[in-house]
Amino acid sequence: MKDAVLNPIGNYIKEERKKAGLTQQDFALRSGLGLRFIRDLEQGKETVRMDKVNQALSMFGSMAVPGKMPRDGEAI
Repeated sequence: MKDAVLNPIGNYIKEERKKAGLTQQDFALRSGLGLRFIRDLEQGKETVRMDKVNQALSMFGSMAVPGKMPRDGEAI
């Protein structure tokens, strides 16, 4: 659970990609993103471009939007 809190978008992308039966390379090709970006995103790199994050999320009908951050000990 700790990993999901620290990297919710990367974990979401990874889970949805696997559900779709796509490798990171397949996903990169289909989304028009680079393989390195997909790897960085799934591994929780803190400095990624939001336009590219939304490009990846759009593959699953989602997008990143502003939201409240959980407080210490609070679930998201």
